[in-house]
Amino acid sequence: MNTQQKKWLYLILLSLVWGSSFILMKKALIGLTPIQLGALRVLIASLFLLIIGFKSLKEIKRRHYKYIVSTALLGTFIPVFLFAYAVSGIDSSITSILNSLTPFNTFIVGALAFGFTFKKKQLLGIFIGLIGTVLLILKGADLNPNQNYWFSILVITASIGYAFNVNIVKKHLSDISALSIVAGNFLILIIPSLLVLLSTDFFVSFEFSESKLTALAYISILAIFGTGIAKIFYNKMVHLASPIFASSVTYLIPIVAVFWGILDGEKLSFIQLIAGAVILIGVYLVNKEK
Repeated sequence: MNTQQKKWLYLILLSLVWGSSFILMKKALIGLTPIQLGALRVLIASLFLLIIGFKSLKEIKRRHYKYIVSTALLGTFIPVFLFAYAVSGIDSSITSILNSLTPFNTFIVGALAFGFTFKKKQLLGIFIGLIGTVLLILKGADLNPNQNYWFSILVITASIGYAFNVNIVKKHLSDISALSIVAGNFLILIIPSLLVLLSTDFFVSFEFSESKLTALAYISILAIFGTGIAKIFYNKMVHLASPIFASSVTYLIPIVAVFWGILDGEKLSFIQLIAGAVILIGVYLVNKEK
């Protein structure tokens, strides 16, 4: 399989896995709080990744660690909690559509922090994307008055963290393997996530009830596949492709997530679908090279 085929294979696999992550978070929240969900997601993924990737840690040199720490915080630790709280406040399908701003933010971060230049067409794409985002949020608030659409800010913030992450990996960590990067990330995150979980009443109030065990099953699937394995695939794709191509997985994620959301009874109006399409058009223009 050549490089071109591999990067498209990773793109499709990641869209399926991450597109399913939003409904898994929603289901896990039935038995867990958002902060417990985030901490357990990181802890379970850490154990899994260190089992399969401990030997790869020797690839990481001293000069890499500041970037490993940065990507651990911006690409994993902070976003997992932001998304857990976001899904507790708004529909998982809406969360996934807002997450499609990631390649859009990848370009902006690249331009501001990594020296990329703007083109007129890309500025137009930014404007169109912002229109779609505002329309999606306003219509969602109208359709679901019981939901708090201020939680949308959490998703947008997480997408900015992802944007920094992919640019840092591409520029500063391309000389070590994808598994080394991810294992290093989660080695650093074990203690912070454990401290966060200890700050909750998880160990004090945990019961072997059906809802708790079901929630743990969902979070385990999410941690191993949606965080652990997916992170390895993602970093492999970043090594093979540009940051913009890698972040473009968020074009496809909403299709999978909206499918799961509709199956779960979430409401999505025609106007919201149009708003999602507008966002994707804006992202396409931002990332169009010619």
